[in-house]
Amino acid sequence: MSHNSFGHLFRVTTFGESHGPAIGCVVDGCPPGIALTAEDIQKDLDRRRPGQSKFVTQRQEADAVKILSGVFQDERMAAQVTTGTPIALMIENTDQRSKDYGDIRDKYRPGHADYTYDAKYGLRDYRGGGRSSARETASRVAAGAVARKVLQALYGAVTIRAALVQMGDRTITRANWDWKTVDANPFFCPDAAAVAPWTEYLEGLRKSGSSIGAVVEVVAEGLPAGLGAPVYGKLDSELASALMSINAVKGVEIGDGFAAAALAGEDNADEMRMGNDGKPVFLSNHAGGILGGISSGQPIVARFAVKPTSSILRPRRTIDRAGAETEIVTRGRHDPCVGIRAVPVGEAMMAIVLADAALRHRGQVG
Repeated sequence: MSHNSFGHLFRVTTFGESHGPAIGCVVDGCPPGIALTAEDIQKDLDRRRPGQSKFVTQRQEADAVKILSGVFQDERMAAQVTTGTPIALMIENTDQRSKDYGDIRDKYRPGHADYTYDAKYGLRDYRGGGRSSARETASRVAAGAVARKVLQALYGAVTIRAALVQMGDRTITRANWDWKTVDANPFFCPDAAAVAPWTEYLEGLRKSGSSIGAVVEVVAEGLPAGLGAPVYGKLDSELASALMSINAVKGVEIGDGFAAAALAGEDNADEMRMGNDGKPVFLSNHAGGILGGISSGQPIVARFAVKPTSSILRPRRTIDRAGAETEIVTRGRHDPCVGIRAVPVGEAMMAIVLADAALRHRGQVG
C-alpha cells in the first residue's frame, strides 16, 4: 500500500493498523533545537483518546506515545530537543477485540471501505478496518503536536483550535461562541446552550443503534501573511487535501466556502484599511485568511463535514465476497458521531499543513 506520507519539507508518514500491535508515525523535516518531550505530544493525544464519554467508542486505549528517535538531551542541556533527524513516534494498541468483527469477515459494510479495499488489494483487514480505521488518526495527532512546536518556534504565539459546530441538522448559535466551553463538554461544542439538546439527541441515536454526521470548524491564529504559493501550492488547496484525508470527511470549505456563491462581489470582498501599526486591517474575513492561495495574516478558517459512521447496529442490505445478497449488523465499539473525535484531528492536520508551508516559505524567501 503506497501513499502513506503527507507534506513536503515537513513530511509525515503514518504506519500501523487498528488491531495490530502498534500504530505510529515518522516526522521528517523538523528543524533541530526545538524542545520536545512525550508530554508535549500526550496532551493532544489525550483529547482524541477513545472511551472518555458514552458518546464515543468505548475502546480503552491509553494512547501513550513513545519517542523512539529524533531527540537528544545530556546532563549539560536544560531540555530535550529535536536533532533535525526523523522523529519516530509509536503508540501501542492494548485493547483490540478482533472477535467483535468475525461476523463481517466476508461481508461488506455499506458506506465503508470494505468493498473498495477488497477490489483494489484483493484482501482486507476486517478487524476494525485496518488502515481505514479512525484509529490511524492518533498518529496524525501525534505528528500535529510536533508541527505546533515548529510553528511556535518560528512565530511565537500561534493557536490552532477546532470546535464541533453542527451535529446532524443541529447547529450552534454563533453569538454564543466561547472557546472556553469547547473543552468543558464531551462534544467540543463552543455553544454552552447547545450541549443539553445535543446530549439528548445523540443519546437517542446511540440507544437506537444508529449514528449521525457532523461539521467541524478549525481556526488558526497568529500566522503571518505570505504562507502558500499562488498556483499549485495554494495554502487552501493543501488544507483541503489534508482535511479530506481524514476518515469519513466528505466535504471541506475555506472561509465562507459554498456560502460565498450566494454573495455579491461587494459583499464577499474583504475590505481593507491601514492600521495604526502600519499593517493592513481587514474589515471582514469571508476568504478565511487565504487570498490567491497565500495567507493574508488573518485567522485561517476551514470547516469539514464528517459523514455518519457506517458501523451501526441497525441491519443494512449488502453482499458478501462471493456476491451473495445478505444483511449486515456491525457489532463492537463504535462512535455514534465520529465527528466528535475528529476535532483534535482537524487541528493536527491544520498544524501539519501550516508547519510545512512555514518551512517552505522560509526556504524560499528567508
